[in-house]
Amino acid sequence: MRCPVCDKEIAIAGNVCRPFCSKHCRLRDLNSWFTEQYRVPADDGIVECDDDGDVRLSCGP
Repeated sequence: MRCPVCDKEIAIAGNVCRPFCSKHCRLRDLNSWFTEQYRVPADDGIVECDDDGDVRLSCGP
């Protein structure tokens, strides 16, 4: 297995930071999320509520 941050080869067994090789790489990855370098794609659909207040997703006209 390879660390997703530094690409160093690591062993899974006994590694408390897996899938990262170290706490440093784990924190670098977390920082990338905090600074919005990583993003989860969003659906461009429109959120609507029906008469009962339940949320539904509309995919367009």
